[in-house]
Amino acid sequence: MPETKKIAEFEEREITNELDTMRHSCAHIMAHAVKRLYPQAKFGIGPTIEDGFYYDIDLDVQLTPEDLPRIEEEMKKIIAENNAFERSELTAAEASEYFKKLGQDYKVEIIRDIGGPVWSLYKEGDFVDLCRGPHVGKSGWVKFFKLLNLAGAYWRGNQKNKQMQRIYGTCFKTEKQLKDYLFMIEEAKKRDHRKLGTELDLFSFDPVAPGSPFFHPKGAVVYNRLQKYIRDLYVPFNYQEIITPQIMDVSLWHKSGHYENYKENMFFTEAEEREFAVKPMNCPASTFVYASSRRSYRELPLRLADFGRLHRYEPSGALAGLTRVRTFCQDDAHVFCTPDQIEAEITNLMEMILKTYDMFGFTDVKVFLSTRPEKRVGSDEVWDKAEKGLEQALKNNQKEYKVNAGDGAFYGPKIDFIVHDALKRQWQLGTIQLDFNMPERFDLKYIGADNSFHRPVMVHRAVFGSIERFMGVIIEHYAGAFPFWLAPVQAVVIPIAPDFEKYCSDFVTELKKRGIRAELDARNESMGLKTRELQMQKVPMMVVAGAREVEAGTFSVRKYSEKASATMSKSDLLKHIDELEAVGQPYAK
Repeated sequence: MPETKKIAEFEEREITNELDTMRHSCAHIMAHAVKRLYPQAKFGIGPTIEDGFYYDIDLDVQLTPEDLPRIEEEMKKIIAENNAFERSELTAAEASEYFKKLGQDYKVEIIRDIGGPVWSLYKEGDFVDLCRGPHVGKSGWVKFFKLLNLAGAYWRGNQKNKQMQRIYGTCFKTEKQLKDYLFMIEEAKKRDHRKLGTELDLFSFDPVAPGSPFFHPKGAVVYNRLQKYIRDLYVPFNYQEIITPQIMDVSLWHKSGHYENYKENMFFTEAEEREFAVKPMNCPASTFVYASSRRSYRELPLRLADFGRLHRYEPSGALAGLTRVRTFCQDDAHVFCTPDQIEAEITNLMEMILKTYDMFGFTDVKVFLSTRPEKRVGSDEVWDKAEKGLEQALKNNQKEYKVNAGDGAFYGPKIDFIVHDALKRQWQLGTIQLDFNMPERFDLKYIGADNSFHRPVMVHRAVFGSIERFMGVIIEHYAGAFPFWLAPVQAVVIPIAPDFEKYCSDFVTELKKRGIRAELDARNESMGLKTRELQMQKVPMMVVAGAREVEAGTFSVRKYSEKASATMSKSDLLKHIDELEAVGQPYAK
């Protein structure tokens, strides 16, 4: 991408609505306040983002969270002044000279690199900024705002450039909207999967392997259970699982197009004077399985699933717990089919994906059709055919969707699924990608009913996306309290006294025979302590037995987050547990 376009993208996203305009104005008011408090400050860019805004600032004083209230107070003074936002225009030369005199080197650089004959400036009080606008009429129109946090940001996103200080903030039209948003932020902090991952002993990270999680025994249980869920889909949806190599000759990645279009995200190594690449995607490897024997139209669609481990280079500053890693496992599959099978395959895939999300409690799902990107392989004719195929399948299935122009994979368009979690945050998870290019590049064929060779179509699909990222999302979605079928420890059985230990131990044995992850807690500790520990570990079920329960052949059962206990017979409890466990097997026959 040319450097001028890159800066233009960084400068600010398009202001499209009233709230965006207010937030953009608030960003300028914040910059004005910083300039008053720190006259030496130099400013980079200050765009709006999904839930607010930020401004990148070059300042020789290191700001801390304790400085934010001081900046907010100065912002309130500027708002009380009710200054008008006044627009003016200068030629590029005039604007460059103006900001050069102000010592605003970053603004001069933006003008130089983007070019253009005319530049707009906005004056608010005694503060002038380079900006295309729009803004609200006066500073007094901005009332309900909050500065949120600080971060480091390299100028123009390049680690070779100076690191600036980024101040994040948000702004809303009403006080209630702001309070609701701040409440959600605090709730999100409590649900942060990195925090819960440590508290629940699920996983950890170490600098020895940046962006690569170490899953602990409890975390491995959840990880494997998620994989089992996907494997349970293989029989009803007629998939076959394959296992493919981790490292392959670089010639493969030239042939697939990844080397030319994805090289910056790949890891490379050498052996015996040959260059190899660690696979960032499974798709090229599956073509070798397909091509290993002569294929007939009678075999299609051929659905090959691959839990291959992938490695992709992510800058260290972009890594974020499980949701942005360098090594991960996709619940990946590639379907090889005839052109007239495309719609039926996409219909089946949408059923698989949407029913899965519903089971996890993701009931608000948005569907996007992502079309050809600027950097891609294949002819326009092939892309026209692929995009039309996905669009027709969506329409025929009466699925509402929006077009996400230019966001397709470099080898084909895709359908992306965006879910909203318990805090109404958006996560992109599953994808269905239609690919005419890979079969062409690898010369894949099948013998048709006319006894001649034809080219198959390749459909890429993932339901979770990656196990790691999906696990991070659901940890926050459930606030660490997994449903019974997914919990690392599903039930803890506690005898009130040593006399009842055998009764409880026998029940644990019975549960384990049924595949339930149950534990016995016969420690010489108080029930209060044991109860608190189980609540902190978010164990779904606490089963207790004393003299009364043993005599009656019952148990006292208390579920996580519930204060009341229920008395259940052994047979009723086993039946109830079986029902809870079966929730995670909606497609099992």
